[in-house]
Amino acid sequence: MPSTQRPRAIIIGGSLGGLFNAICLRKIGWDVQVFERSPQELDSRGGGLVLQPGVTEALHFADASPGDDFGVPSRDRIFVERDGTARRVYMPQTQIAWNGLYLRLRQALGSAAVHSGETFGSFTQDEEQVTAHFASGESVQGDLLIGADGPASTLREQLLPHHRPHYAGYAAWRGVLPEQALSQRSEALLQNVFAFQDGPHHQFLSYRIPGEDGSVRAGERRQNWVWYQKIAKGNALDALLRDRNGHVHSHSLPPGSMRDEEILSLTTAARESLAPALADLVTATPDPFVQLIQDFESPNMVFGRVLLTGDAAFVARPHTGAGAGKAAADALALAQALQVNPADLHRGLALWENARLPENRQLVRYGVALGRQIMGS
Repeated sequence: MPSTQRPRAIIIGGSLGGLFNAICLRKIGWDVQVFERSPQELDSRGGGLVLQPGVTEALHFADASPGDDFGVPSRDRIFVERDGTARRVYMPQTQIAWNGLYLRLRQALGSAAVHSGETFGSFTQDEEQVTAHFASGESVQGDLLIGADGPASTLREQLLPHHRPHYAGYAAWRGVLPEQALSQRSEALLQNVFAFQDGPHHQFLSYRIPGEDGSVRAGERRQNWVWYQKIAKGNALDALLRDRNGHVHSHSLPPGSMRDEEILSLTTAARESLAPALADLVTATPDPFVQLIQDFESPNMVFGRVLLTGDAAFVARPHTGAGAGKAAADALALAQALQVNPADLHRGLALWENARLPENRQLVRYGVALGRQIMGS
């Protein structure tokens, strides 16, 4: 069903990367159709994010301005010792919630452009168009096919079957809990700060984010925490990634699926290794989740009329704080390149790839360097 009036983008993946591509391309006049394999909205996934310039720039470009109450500001960074003492450095920034950004993007795009419960199968392309084929039997034609389906990208697997993310040897245990659930000592330590505790081969960090409903009012927000720890491939990692139903996940374990044995192991380690106010966060979180830390660099982002963007193209470690910002920057740069070259699609794509490849490679390698500093080589 090709469009006869406007160029069409078929976007695989309805998470942040796919939605950023959709709102930016729609702004320059494209018809956008987003296909997400999950039958439900993704607003319950993820934790906190540091607000990056790329995110706000893409939102402003697409006329989806975040407003003044988008995130929770922090004034200082504190570096906490095991005994609870802390060193303070003035370093203001703003933290947002993954689900808040996702819902804002969905609202800006509207529901008509998003097709849920559609699993991408394969594609064909020629000089004039590209066609995406789905497991449901539907086939959709367009001018571009954009892979924004994350680190485990199905589209990338077809384009680059011998290129896969590399496990870095450690994982991030994560959690989010209501501000009102904080202990007195946690609240006293963590007001208006971005907190770190470093130790041998691990790092813990925590910051305040908006509430589930987006509220930034005191008492209605949430506390996000992340704990990076080494875990080698093998039985221990397999056990960690095995959920309550016995299914072994490959890249992450979502909230609510961690087995009780692993939660007990996590809370025990927190009491042994973390400052009391930080350990309280871990022990008070009923549904922690896990993501493996990985690295990936795609050799290309453009394959004719097929593109890879966001984490489908480059996976940078979370220490860079740039996951959502990278996806937003890819989407904004693509829209701008196509806007400047409306009559020459392939020239626009070449300019976009030439600009984004070196920047994304540099970000991935910066993340590797940070990881080696934090976790040890």
